[in-house]
Amino acid sequence: MDIGTLWQATYETIFMTLIATFLAYAVGLPLGSLLYLTGKKGPRPNPWINIPLGILVNIVRSIPCLLLIVMLLPLNRAIFQKGTGSWWTMIIPLFAASFGFVARMVESSLSETATGVVEMARSFGASDRQILYKVCFKEARPSLLMGLAVSSISILGYTAFAYDFGGGGLIALAYQSYIQHTSTYLSNPMIYIITALIVVLVQLIQEGGILLAKKTDKRKGINS
Repeated sequence: MDIGTLWQATYETIFMTLIATFLAYAVGLPLGSLLYLTGKKGPRPNPWINIPLGILVNIVRSIPCLLLIVMLLPLNRAIFQKGTGSWWTMIIPLFAASFGFVARMVESSLSETATGVVEMARSFGASDRQILYKVCFKEARPSLLMGLAVSSISILGYTAFAYDFGGGGLIALAYQSYIQHTSTYLSNPMIYIITALIVVLVQLIQEGGILLAKKTDKRKGINS
């Protein structure tokens, strides 16, 4: 195993995580916002919208990631002309496994907005859209940023399933090293290098989320 292989696995992990996270938020952010808006304590309660959306999100979240990958193989073949074997074939399954989680994270973050703040905005004639974007998102920025960090780390962890489908990435590379050197893999320094790289990636995401959350939090003492 050479440096080139390690570098390739690193960028495969980074790109799988970044693209899947972007797509998960492209769907999960508006979906979570709609769940909040139409929820019992939201600005515009509507069970006819909220309940079906909630059921959809819960169903998707209930399907294990590995099973979801298998179920989406035909879609992968239709889009990429192949079901498995490359890192980009993991993007759709990772997105599908994550957008429901993201939607609930967004809904939870927006729900932290104080009812009094929403009512005050309403009294000034703010529309639902203005309340959502100018009040709720502004108040929930720290929580949303922390949720982004948590979601990204979860998606990075899901890339472990890439090994089962030839998708590449650091965790798949570690599995491959284990299989090739079952009796001596712990004496192989590459295992520890891969582990260190994954730890560094997770810490960068986590600390970046914490730093951004602190910078956007208006509450007293958050930066102390």
